[in-house]
Amino acid sequence: MYYSSGNYEAFARPRKPAGVDDKTAWFVGAGLGNMAAAIFMIRDGQMKGDKITILEELKLPGGALDGIKYPKKGFVIRGGRELEDHMECLWDLFRSVPSLEIEGASVLDEFYWLNKDDPNYSLCRVTENQGQDAHSNKLFTLSEKAQKEIVSVIMATREQMENKTIEEVFTDEFFKSNFWLYWRTMFAFEPWHSALEMKLYLHRFLHHIGGLPDLSALKFTKYNQYESLVLPMYRWLLDQGVTFLFEHEVTDIQFDISEGRKQATRIDWVTRDGEVGGVDLTENDLCLVTIGSLTENSDDGDQHTPAVIKDGPAPAWDLWRKIAKKSDDFGRPEVFSSDISKTKWESATVTTIDERIPAYIEKITQRSPFTGKVVTGGIVTAKDSSWLMSWTINRQPHFKAQKPNEVVVWVYGLFVEKEGDFVKKAMQDCTGEEITQEWLYHMGVPVDEIPELAANAAKCVPVMMPYVTSFFMPRQAGDRPQVVPEGSVNFAFIGQFAETTRDCIFTTEYSVRTAMEATYQLLDIERGVPEVFNSTYDIRYLMKATTRLADGEAVHIPGPNFIKGKLLDKLDNTQMGQLATDFGLFPEHGDTKARPRHDDAIA
Repeated sequence: MYYSSGNYEAFARPRKPAGVDDKTAWFVGAGLGNMAAAIFMIRDGQMKGDKITILEELKLPGGALDGIKYPKKGFVIRGGRELEDHMECLWDLFRSVPSLEIEGASVLDEFYWLNKDDPNYSLCRVTENQGQDAHSNKLFTLSEKAQKEIVSVIMATREQMENKTIEEVFTDEFFKSNFWLYWRTMFAFEPWHSALEMKLYLHRFLHHIGGLPDLSALKFTKYNQYESLVLPMYRWLLDQGVTFLFEHEVTDIQFDISEGRKQATRIDWVTRDGEVGGVDLTENDLCLVTIGSLTENSDDGDQHTPAVIKDGPAPAWDLWRKIAKKSDDFGRPEVFSSDISKTKWESATVTTIDERIPAYIEKITQRSPFTGKVVTGGIVTAKDSSWLMSWTINRQPHFKAQKPNEVVVWVYGLFVEKEGDFVKKAMQDCTGEEITQEWLYHMGVPVDEIPELAANAAKCVPVMMPYVTSFFMPRQAGDRPQVVPEGSVNFAFIGQFAETTRDCIFTTEYSVRTAMEATYQLLDIERGVPEVFNSTYDIRYLMKATTRLADGEAVHIPGPNFIKGKLLDKLDNTQMGQLATDFGLFPEHGDTKARPRHDDAIA
C-alpha cells in the first residue's frame, strides 16, 4: 500500500488482484468503516459481493451514523457530521455510491450540487445573555503568548505530545480566547484531552482556520446522516449480494500467532436469541474488525425520563479487551475506556411541533427554518451556559418522515454534571422536557413562557453517551493498533481506534481512510490511497493561518526600526516577500497594521 495525490492516481482503475476469487471477507460491525471497506473490496478489489458477510450487534447498519424515529419518543440523532471539501477517501467512496433521490447521480454528485446551491455559513455563532448575539466580530482574541503556544504545538514532534493533555501545553491566556471557545465547541475538546490529537487537528484543518468563526468551512448533507449516507451504501451493498447478519454480537476472535506471522482463525458470536455460533477462518478468509465504539452503551431518555449512564458491560469494548490480551500489537483499550467521567457527554434531539419556538429560532439565526435551506449553518454556542450548551438546525426536513410544521434541533452540552441556569439540575439528570427548558432559556424565550412551550410545543429525546470522546484521551504510540498489524496475513482493524498517522480522528474521513488502507493492503490493490490534503505543508495556507490567528495584526519583528526596515526591503524583492505582503503577514513600512487580504488569496 502507498499514498498518492493527483488525478493520475485518483482516476486510475486498478487491475483485479491475484487470488481475489479464492477469498471471502467477514466484517465485525456494520458501521461506516466496514461498509466502506466492503464497497472498496467490490469496486477496487473486484471481489464478488456474495463473498462478503457483515456481522452487526444492532438491528440496522450505520453505527454512529444514526437517525431514527421511535414511535413514541420521536426523532433521535446522537450526533451530526461536519463535512468539508478535503475528505479525500470519503469522497472517493461516495463517487461510486448511487444517489437514492437523483437518477444517474452519485451521493457525491448530490452532495456537491446541494452545497453549491446552498452554501453553508453561520450568521450567529455565539450568544450570551439569553439569546443575544455575543458580537465576537469573528475575532480569535488570541494574545501573542497564546499564538506562540499554538505554533509550539504545531512545531512539536508527535513524541513530544504523547501522553500530554491540552492543559499541559496551553496556559490561561489561550483558554480565555474566542479561538478556544470556537474550537472546543466545534470539535468537543476538553482541557484534559489529548495534546497530540489537538496537534493533529491543527495540522489537518489548517486551511479552515479562517472559517471557524462563521463555520463557512463546513458542508452538510440534505437529510440526517443515516438517510443521506448510510442507506445509499446499504442498498448498494445489498444489490451486490452482500450478506448482513444483524443482532449478531461477536464475542471473541481467535488468532494463530507465531514469530513474524499472525492469522485470524475463528470468529465467535451469539445471536439476540442466545444461539451460539461462529465461523472458522483460513488465510483466504479476511477478517476486518471495528474496535472500540464512541456510541457504545448509549442510552435514550424521553420527554419525561432522563437518559442514564450505562457503565456496565460494553460489548464493543469487551471484544477489543479480549483481542488485546492476545498480542501487544493489538492495542490498549483501557487507555480510552477506563474513565467515563472524562469521555462522556450528552446530546438531545428536540422536535418542535408548531411555529411558536421556530419564531425564536429565527431571531437568532436570521433565517426561517422552513425554507429547506441552511438554518444555523452549524452550531450556535451559548457561551454563558453552565452546561456550555450548543445547538444546531440543519436543513429541514432533517428526516423524510417529518411533518411540514416540525423542526428537528440537535442540542449538546460539554459540562453535563453542572447545574443548569434555568433548570437547577445537572444536564445528565434532566428529562427531555427539562433540557428543552434550558435550551429555550438560552434562546431568549421569556421565562414565564418556557414551561408551557417545553411541555406542549416540543418533544425531546436526551441521549447519554459514556464513550463519545474516548478517542481523545491522552495516548502514545502502540495504544492503538496499526490498521494491518505487522505479520497479519488475513485481518485488519478499522475505525477511530485503529492507527493511521495520516489523519485525525472523530471524522467520517478517518473511518473511511482506515477502511481503504485495510482493503488495499489485504487485497494488494495497485492504486494509491489518497494522501491527506497538504495545507500544513503549503506556505500560502501557513501565512494565511498566521495572519488569521493574529486577527489581522502584523507579525511583530523585534529590534530597532531601521533593522526591521532593511529586512523588509530585502524581503520585498523576493517571492517570499511578495507572498508575505499579499497575506498581510508584515506591515508596509511605517504601518502598524497588516494590510487586509481577500479570502481568495490562495486561489
